[in-house]
Amino acid sequence: MDAYNDYTAIFLLLSPLFFYIIAVSFRLLDNSALLFLQKEILVDSSNVSLKAIEEQIHSSGDHQFKRQLKRALIYRKIHRVFIILMIASLPVTVITYFMLF
Repeated sequence: MDAYNDYTAIFLLLSPLFFYIIAVSFRLLDNSALLFLQKEILVDSSNVSLKAIEEQIHSSGDHQFKRQLKRALIYRKIHRVFIILMIASLPVTVITYFMLF
């Protein structure tokens, strides 16, 4: 049973790092700025706002472009979920660290 507690402690201590790595991976998959530039739509930064993506989804007639933008929007939302999970797991990590060590 002691090994189970050790593995649980390791998981709890490293979970924010894992959530962060997964979040960064999904952020890298989000290529909305590249999609806008390929369609010759100028953007101010590489971080295109959700509002701009949704406006282009509703106003564009190109179905492939819409599908790519929807995929980028899904990646952006999954990125946000994993960032929230990372932030939520930080207090658990701190409590686990001080309770076990």
